[in-house]
Amino acid sequence: MNPENWLVLSRVVRFGDTDAAGVMHFHQLFRWCHESWEESLEHYGLTTADIFPGSRNSEATPEVALPIVHCQADFRRPIQTGDALVVELRPEPLNPNSFQVHFEFRCGDHIAAHALIRHLAINAQTRHRCALPEGIDRWLEASGVGKIGSI
Repeated sequence: MNPENWLVLSRVVRFGDTDAAGVMHFHQLFRWCHESWEESLEHYGLTTADIFPGSRNSEATPEVALPIVHCQADFRRPIQTGDALVVELRPEPLNPNSFQVHFEFRCGDHIAAHALIRHLAINAQTRHRCALPEGIDRWLEASGVGKIGSI
């Protein structure tokens, strides 16, 4: 599997994504990060039912929850209605029960924003730390295949 297909995604800024100044509202970046992560998981072959509780097609609630425990973003240039963005994901395992995903948003030849979201694996019932789900481990491992400086 070629990581390029599931770690580089596209978004177009819509009018509803912007504020009164005509610039993307800051919270949209985190929404796009999460949506890009979900889309990447799906392109890799994991279903929403494998990862997220409450999925319509899920027969059972996943035993492991992956709450976000940290997020940050840096904006490099205004992102405006109609901008076509390329979103590159760079997943990074941190330890057996956490990982983070770096996101780079490019508009043409320019970096428009960087973001980072860190997840922690917890048992959905006890709320205690636990190992990452097998599917996420595979996704993390595959995301580094063939990359210089991969983990």
